[in-house]
Amino acid sequence: MMTAWRAGFGIGLSLIVAIGAQNAFVLRQGLLGRHVWAVVLICVLSDAALIVFGVTGFAHLTNRFPGLDMVLRLGGALFLVLFGAMSLRSAWRGDSVLEAAGQTVSGLGRTIGVCMALTWGNPHVYVDTVLLLGAVSADFEDKRAFAIGAITASTLFFILLGFGARWLRGLFRTARSWQILDVVVALIMWAIAARLLFWS
Repeated sequence: MMTAWRAGFGIGLSLIVAIGAQNAFVLRQGLLGRHVWAVVLICVLSDAALIVFGVTGFAHLTNRFPGLDMVLRLGGALFLVLFGAMSLRSAWRGDSVLEAAGQTVSGLGRTIGVCMALTWGNPHVYVDTVLLLGAVSADFEDKRAFAIGAITASTLFFILLGFGARWLRGLFRTARSWQILDVVVALIMWAIAARLLFWS
């Protein structure tokens, strides 16, 4: 069980830490201290629902459509290789500094609307939670533990990002820190791609 949980936690965390519109929004709201609970809750619950669907629904899809597993594994591996390459390029160029003090939204209703749009309207969310986590979870017998590990990573990340943002402000504005993070993300993405291709 712990092996599946650790795998879910590690892979889930590596996918979610990448710089994106959703994370930038959570960080921005955290820095300003506005509706942080609502934003974090939406992100946590949305990720949990998508992870559960990916881990459970992926098995049903592959059982119904033989060969889909291999197609999705190859597609997922290709995406991860390209994603890793983009992260490495970003690290080389040093252009990933996240400017989190820009414009924000003030009202609770509008904040929720923007957060929902950035969460459910982002195709990368579906690739990460449904396709990639679903594909990797197929290698583990205890899929429940894998899903719980991924959900735990997502929950901790959003809580730390939202409520710890004020203490991370200097770090997130340092180009060197983002370069290091981009390199780590690239290596993890390539490791997951190798697992999809060679350890299935």
